Amino acid sequence: MAVAVTGSAIFDAGYEALREETLARQKEMGLVPQNTELPPLNPIGTPETRTGPEGQPFPPLDYTRPWDTLSDEEKRLFAHMAEVYAGFLSHCDDQIGRLLDYLEAAEQLDNTIIVLVSDNGASGEGGPNGSVNENKLANSVPDDLAENLAMLDELGGTKTYNHYPNGWAMAFNTPFKMWKRYSFNGGTCDPCIISWPAGIKARGETRDQYHHATDLVPTLLDCLGLELPETVKGYTQHPFEGVSMRYSFDTGSIPTAKHTQFYSMLGTRGVWHDGWKAVTTHPAISGWSHFPEDTWELYHTADDRAELRDLAAEEPGRLAELVGLWFHEAGSHQAYPLDDRSAVEIFTTPRPQLAAPRNRYVYRSGGAQVPESVAVSVRGRSYSIGALVDLPGPGAAGVLFSHGGRFGGHALYGKNDRLHYVYNFLGSEEQRISATEDLPIGRNLILAASFDKDSEDPPGTAHGILSLYYGDRKVGEGRIRTQPGKFSIAGEGLNAGRDAGDAVTEDYPGTRPWAFTGGTLDRVVVDVSGESFVDLAREAAAMLSRE
Repeated sequence: MAVAVTGSAIFDAGYEALREETLARQKEMGLVPQNTELPPLNPIGTPETRTGPEGQPFPPLDYTRPWDTLSDEEKRLFAHMAEVYAGFLSHCDDQIGRLLDYLEAAEQLDNTIIVLVSDNGASGEGGPNGSVNENKLANSVPDDLAENLAMLDELGGTKTYNHYPNGWAMAFNTPFKMWKRYSFNGGTCDPCIISWPAGIKARGETRDQYHHATDLVPTLLDCLGLELPETVKGYTQHPFEGVSMRYSFDTGSIPTAKHTQFYSMLGTRGVWHDGWKAVTTHPAISGWSHFPEDTWELYHTADDRAELRDLAAEEPGRLAELVGLWFHEAGSHQAYPLDDRSAVEIFTTPRPQLAAPRNRYVYRSGGAQVPESVAVSVRGRSYSIGALVDLPGPGAAGVLFSHGGRFGGHALYGKNDRLHYVYNFLGSEEQRISATEDLPIGRNLILAASFDKDSEDPPGTAHGILSLYYGDRKVGEGRIRTQPGKFSIAGEGLNAGRDAGDAVTEDYPGTRPWAFTGGTLDRVVVDVSGESFVDLAREAAAMLSRE
């Protein structure tokens, strides 16, 4: 069932109106200076106003559509996406309340240090139209507004991996500009609530000192009266990058003990120093590169929290000093090389593994789910999946092989005495190929699916023919496309003999985990050498005869 705030009109006026209302409340509560104003909705450019150094397009993900340009249908969709988010926040708040109630009942609440903080600014990964499958971002595949509208009633449920449009990220970041991934305050400034009744005299007060997540551990150790050991198990420990915030607990007016904070993420850069901040306007994951050509802006964030008044032209000396400080900090924190590649490039870059990549992988039935990071990769290449089975009679059914899930994945399975293969392209299209003949009966049978890539469109998205085989005899084929990136951002690994996670397809027979029954699955072999499947099948048959 979808999670939503039903019957609410809070979000119907749109994200720009919500920003205005939120800023007014923040001023009433004394959370921001009274002279704080809101930045524009698209503060670093739009696809129409800005291109990269070599004419590269402005990242479409980072353009926000003004609310008054939306159709009534789009406004309804976008408002409901915010309602779903609010619904989950309410649920999260309730769970925090349960924890606090328990601590109070256990008489431990007063002596428990509680720190509540988010990990970054509000997320802009939903792009201008929101998303029903955030895994599309990791595959650099744009969301389709028509598909989003069709899934409106499924938002917040198991059939969507939804995300609100980036206009709501701006609203939820009020009064800051931009969002997660950026070095502006919209990507780096978060609310932080600290409660410790036995150790903090102040109640319900706010603090304006500048601090960072790196200051949390030093703060907790300070509260506990502990010091960082020089060595742990013989290993010399690096000194903390952060400073304790404990001094601010009962003294709101004392100057901040922190002097410098460095930022670098996905091509964006910034540095804060004693109330001043230098930050680039480089779009995140844009692929623009040419970092020496970046424009640096200068803000006195002690007075200008929203980073509206760029003082770079007025104080070039201070800007140069801060830019130099950024390069010093970048060297100290191993921030090179700078990287603004696309999400799919970053996620699919090979990383060191215990076992080197190879052309053939063997998986046994009953084994644990294999994480995608160490499983066979079929991205952008031809591949063959062969299951070695014994089928004593008709009725064999269930999953032989699965990798991924509802929001991207593929699977080989039996149903109605036929072999089936499905490639679920990012939850948008289930491409299913079914055998034209019943499953054979016998021992050491090979049931297989083989994909022969013949093109890419767009780059990274492979197209080709997927064929089904019983042994070396073709029993079905169809044209499919495969996604350029991973099947999932987290979870949903590879399985043999079942699908242990979210189903790749609702076409599976039986019930979770849709285990293979009616026969014996010995192993599943996935080959990515590019060799002909018929040759591979004959090689396998020869091997089995020797066994």
